[in-house]
Amino acid sequence: MSPVRPVRKAVFPVAGMGTRFLPATKAVPKEMLPVVDKPVIQYAVEEAREAGIEQFVFITGRGKHVIADHFDHAYELESLLEAREKTAELNSLLESLPQTGSVGFIRQQQPLGLGHAVWCARHFVGNEPFAVLLPDDLMVGKPGALAQMMMSYREVGGGNIVAAEEKSREETKRYGVVDPGATKGKATEVKGLVEKPDPAKAPSSLCIIGRYILQPEIFGELDRQERGAGNEIQLTDSMARLIGKMPFHAVTTECARFDCGDKVGFLTANIAVGLSRPDIAPQLRAMLKGILP
Repeated sequence: MSPVRPVRKAVFPVAGMGTRFLPATKAVPKEMLPVVDKPVIQYAVEEAREAGIEQFVFITGRGKHVIADHFDHAYELESLLEAREKTAELNSLLESLPQTGSVGFIRQQQPLGLGHAVWCARHFVGNEPFAVLLPDDLMVGKPGALAQMMMSYREVGGGNIVAAEEKSREETKRYGVVDPGATKGKATEVKGLVEKPDPAKAPSSLCIIGRYILQPEIFGELDRQERGAGNEIQLTDSMARLIGKMPFHAVTTECARFDCGDKVGFLTANIAVGLSRPDIAPQLRAMLKGILP
């Protein structure tokens, strides 16, 4: 078996309006809402870096310049922290910055769906495999979700990889759903994909979540610009057309997933991450005991 091509680039679709969090997201991108003391988008970037990603591109929309500012130097703030000898705070800023020249931003000028957002990155990606991370899905674990997927990617010989979770049958109408084949370890062969099926017709309850490793052939399918569910250009539909042409697997990771695009999921993420932090967990646990009935 020839060695699989390494995955060096990652795409972050961040053009969504965040309407479920209005009025908080009127002027602040939803990806910049903090889970404890880091914005949601930073968790996704750190996960990608841990997995070996070297280049990062953000697919943005209007009002998202704050994300670019976050991943840039803030010289006045850095100088102030240095002058006040706030070393820990300064290091936390500097450690979050990707290497100079490794970050790009592309404007998605029309909100035509996830498939369209990924298609916007075609010139950045070129003829290489790449990762896609949806920041709304906060994945907590060591190693991270993408790093676990990279291990499976090498074990199965490359191709397309999606992260997946078992959901209730009723929930399948909200996800892309896998028609599963043979399972080996954490990887399940994908025989088919259905986007947001009627629960009664879903081929399984194995649902795709917001992490992907894709081959560049996906852009040939996305070039069709065909509309699917919700009258949007669906990434799932283009992935489905590659089944049988290359290896395709769904990987269940050992990470906890929090849907930070949902209010309850976002609050749960803050509590769970806070309880995992030795510096604040004791006080947070005591506070929770005090307010719970």
